[in-house]
Amino acid sequence: MGIIGDGVVVVGAAAANNINISYGAVVLGGTFDRLHDGHRLFLKAAAELARDRVVIGVCDIPMLTKKQYSYLIEPIEKRMQHVEDYIKSIKPKLVVQTEPITDPYGPSIVDKNLEAIVVSTETLPGGLSVNKKRAERGLSQLKVEVVDLLSEKSSGNKLSSTTLRRLEAEKLKKLEL
Repeated sequence: MGIIGDGVVVVGAAAANNINISYGAVVLGGTFDRLHDGHRLFLKAAAELARDRVVIGVCDIPMLTKKQYSYLIEPIEKRMQHVEDYIKSIKPKLVVQTEPITDPYGPSIVDKNLEAIVVSTETLPGGLSVNKKRAERGLSQLKVEVVDLLSEKSSGNKLSSTTLRRLEAEKLKKLEL
């Protein structure tokens, strides 16, 4: 774990299991389509950072239109349930609040009781943008916790739902031939 500055803390995959820091309530967001190991690492880090409550914004239709193979994204209800079930499997007593989000901010800029936001290295700018919006609204700044995500073992690329959807689309195309 290392501190970059401006309240940004980097939580490595190994360090995520030995975190001494905790917050009453943390927030994170994502599409969480086809819950995979990268999602599980991200959600586990958030659960371990939270003492009482974790708030998860799950991207809904307006946030999905530009994603590749968006027509294959699982329904929002299924994605929210998978996220909640996974966090409850790690930390059963944690209050898990999942909600659909239609913009990049969701509950992160309205919930005054949040203390930290969990982001990946790729979504760090979004976490910093959340703090700007919170400041504009007179809300406290969130500590920004950055989680390093897994890579696919075979290619070294970041594990992603887009890759999983692409493979499914290719499989469906072969079935049509």
